[in-house]
Amino acid sequence: MTKADQAVDTAADKVAAFVRETRGTGGLRGKLGDAFADDPEFIRKLKPSLMKARAKGQGTVEPAPRAPSGPQVDRPTSPKDKRRGGPSPWLVVGAAFAAGYLLAKTIDWRGHAHPRL
Repeated sequence: MTKADQAVDTAADKVAAFVRETRGTGGLRGKLGDAFADDPEFIRKLKPSLMKARAKGQGTVEPAPRAPSGPQVDRPTSPKDKRRGGPSPWLVVGAAFAAGYLLAKTIDWRGHAHPRL
């Protein structure tokens, strides 16, 4: 083990100690401890001798994640399944049009009752 490997191990040990100390506490320190929980393991993978071995194809390389064998989401439902009642949108548009038409006719009719001179 080289001096660089030992320095990386020391750094990983310090981060692991920090995580152990802060994980049980509350507040910002506890959140930092949770955020750094995976870092010691990652730092140990950064040893120069391991990186050199992986570059040459001799080191242990984690297998690539495999794709799931089947679909992971449910099939989309048809629009008829999503309908939860309520009036038809066309009925609402028709009622709004009729109400607007009647309101316009009423305003126009009342306008003739009091003409401006």
